[in-house]
Amino acid sequence: MHVKHWIAIFVLVVTILTGASSVQADVVTDANAKAADIASKHPATPPAVRIMAFVQVSVFEAVNAITGRYPPLQAKISAAPGASVDAAVLAATRTALSKLMPTQQAAIDADYEAALKLLPDGPAKTNGIAVGEQAATACVARLDEGLGLADTYRPHGAPGVYVPTLLPAVPNWGKRKPWVMTSGLQFRPGPPPGLTSERWTRDYNEIKAVGAKNSTQRTPEQTAIAKFWEATAPAVYWPVARSVAAMPGRDVTANARLLAIAAMAMDDGLIAVFDAKYTYNLWRPITAIRNGDADGNDATERDPSWTPFIDTPMHPEYPCAHCIVSASLGAVLQAELGSGPVPTLSSASSAAGGAVRTWKTVGDFVQEVAVARIYDGVHYRNSTEVGSAMGKQIGELAVKSFPKPIR
Repeated sequence: MHVKHWIAIFVLVVTILTGASSVQADVVTDANAKAADIASKHPATPPAVRIMAFVQVSVFEAVNAITGRYPPLQAKISAAPGASVDAAVLAATRTALSKLMPTQQAAIDADYEAALKLLPDGPAKTNGIAVGEQAATACVARLDEGLGLADTYRPHGAPGVYVPTLLPAVPNWGKRKPWVMTSGLQFRPGPPPGLTSERWTRDYNEIKAVGAKNSTQRTPEQTAIAKFWEATAPAVYWPVARSVAAMPGRDVTANARLLAIAAMAMDDGLIAVFDAKYTYNLWRPITAIRNGDADGNDATERDPSWTPFIDTPMHPEYPCAHCIVSASLGAVLQAELGSGPVPTLSSASSAAGGAVRTWKTVGDFVQEVAVARIYDGVHYRNSTEVGSAMGKQIGELAVKSFPKPIR
């Protein structure tokens, strides 16, 4: 009986350890977590998202050059037989980040050296590094049209009348070369609601009530959601993707593919949303509500001192950028999951003191991001709905456009 008891304990321990190991992060997800933290140090969100797209595409190309499961996304990368996938991922991540975030070189090198020293020296390691460096160098060399254009944004104002002089963010972002879209205007939505419409009236009064800094109608849970999603950098989104990548039965090629598709979809989402933002130039809630007597709508009363819960981002309101990013990621993850089980999705937010939130479905995650921007006081409900719909289309396109497996 004593022996059986210890055998039972041994079997239980092995089972637990085996189960735990099946959901451990692999080299692709580990590298993604470190890269997202570094990219999130960029002072602007759109360039940070762009950085992650180059990193994840580089990683996929490096892994795929060794495993050969898919046609290459761009130029074919040569890999010596037996090259280390782990070394290739580390080298691809380091090379891409070094070119795109040179101010963080010390941190990039520290992460790289710490991970690389765990790998045994030899031809596999050396050849893997060569593959990763080659893949990233080829990836970041692609043209990124639109970034070199002069900023010619024209502030609106009457001659002689002061307007704030801080220029808005990335007015040329919509002219960048996309990954999967034909251009930034491929998914451009129709115009926002007219200022005398029922929808405008509904959205104006809703955000005026629940999005104010001192709102008495926003619940504590809504306030927690609003604070959480004040974060916009890549570090708040990638843990959600890694929740899926950590599911049992996945391998490095599958995860490299998933994260590359997600990265391209989110980056293209921002191209599309900034194309629309600067096409329509819709005023933000703080401007609309402080000028509620000037919109020709008697049902939108002015509040001269209204302030949103968070600081308003420096770009036009319509559509919602947070919504398009979350919905594009959501569409990619939903396609990956299909009708199968959904893991607990989770992330942490630096804006909320490291608080962690979880979601039972992809739809719950996408919807929370959308309503958060209403509670934040920076986006009207219609804008969140339009942004979410655009993101879903872009995510689905990214999945459809990705090369099919060779075998």
